[in-house]
Amino acid sequence: MSSVDQQPQPLGGTKEEWLEKDRKYVWHHISPHNDHPMIAVSGEGSWITDQDGTRYLDAMSGLWCVNVGHGREEIARSAYEQMKALAYVPMTQSHEPAILLAEKLNDWLEGEYRIFFSNSGSDANEVAFKIARQYHHQNGEPTRHKFISRHRAYHGNSMGALGATGQAARKIKYEPLGVGFSHVPPPYCYRCPFGRSKDGCGLECATIYEEVIRWEGPETVAAVIMEPVITGGGMIVPPPDYMRTVQEICQRYGVLLIVDEVICGFGRSGQKFGHQNYGVQPDIVTMAKGMTSAYSPLSATAVRADLYDTFREPGPDAHFRHVNTFGGNPVSCRVALANLEILERENLVSRAEELGYLLREKLKPLLELPVVGDIRSFGFACGIELIEAEGSPAEADKVMKVLASCKRDGILIGKNGDTVPGFANILTISPPFVTTEDELDLIAGSLLVALRSLDAG
Repeated sequence: MSSVDQQPQPLGGTKEEWLEKDRKYVWHHISPHNDHPMIAVSGEGSWITDQDGTRYLDAMSGLWCVNVGHGREEIARSAYEQMKALAYVPMTQSHEPAILLAEKLNDWLEGEYRIFFSNSGSDANEVAFKIARQYHHQNGEPTRHKFISRHRAYHGNSMGALGATGQAARKIKYEPLGVGFSHVPPPYCYRCPFGRSKDGCGLECATIYEEVIRWEGPETVAAVIMEPVITGGGMIVPPPDYMRTVQEICQRYGVLLIVDEVICGFGRSGQKFGHQNYGVQPDIVTMAKGMTSAYSPLSATAVRADLYDTFREPGPDAHFRHVNTFGGNPVSCRVALANLEILERENLVSRAEELGYLLREKLKPLLELPVVGDIRSFGFACGIELIEAEGSPAEADKVMKVLASCKRDGILIGKNGDTVPGFANILTISPPFVTTEDELDLIAGSLLVALRSLDAG
């Protein structure tokens, strides 16, 4: 029996011993040190299990990423087989899984792109920024170096990607960041930055791009970067014509459109990619997370083929001078292929669309609660905005109380913490695509109890 057929053996030691080692050696992500973290040991479907044997419904797919669910043996086997055959070769050369995956991504994107592989969403966006600047330089417009992003948006933690990010709380004590990034108001219909009602919307959130491009000088603007929907910044869903309007403005001024599909891609939106809901064809697409369902680190930057051609011109500086040691690792590419095969074979993209509809229906009763101001969804992802009695954003401690209550019920949901001061008031839900309707009932029921307790308090 091969090792992949064997069940993992317990590593030994008491829970308190493991916690003590964690306190001594581990630095937890984006949080004050947690003295009592959940130490997960296994996962299956939409559930993960901790050291005590307690099961939790993973209603956030980890960090918006475990789209096909936990415990997929087929994916583990693909990694094992690739490791036996070829565990590594740098992408200065090539290998079969990378070629096959690049081909598959073109199919999913429904266009002709060249694929540059990296490790994470931050990496993919950094690559996009460098490519955009170099493209314009080689296209005879070397002054085009600026990028326009949105407030509330998240594009990564590295210095350039954090510069593009429109979340002030993530930047405290790290500035100055990468230069050349401007931000416009988000398409936040619930609290419209332009004072409009939904019925009176003039799409100022989209047309403002034209004003900013003019103010900055069109000859200085390289690209606009946006998610189809602002996800981690509060699940802010734009009006239907917003994204198409922004692309038309970009095309009018020779500005590239970079679409960040790190969260919205690979079925989360109910389509293969989020931008396909809005009828646009980006110049550059960045992706990660759901590409492997987080079974292995991998990201990609997809660049329109005709843009890529400018990097093939002769000259010592014409090629893209960027390398990533682990980007496009053969094991990760093979894992991605197995993951995409599951998504296609089990029709999980259309299943995500169906589950999104069911989730919206099951959460509707929450709108009757005074503490709930708005519920926003995009495919199989949802944000619940909590408010105070007078309608202002709820205090962050109320969000934490809801998370704690749901965790006691065995439900793990998320929040938009450490983003924009005064707006850490949104609960997020993004379950795996294999979630059942009964499991959606558990999520909705737990939220109803938790939010009613806030109102009662």
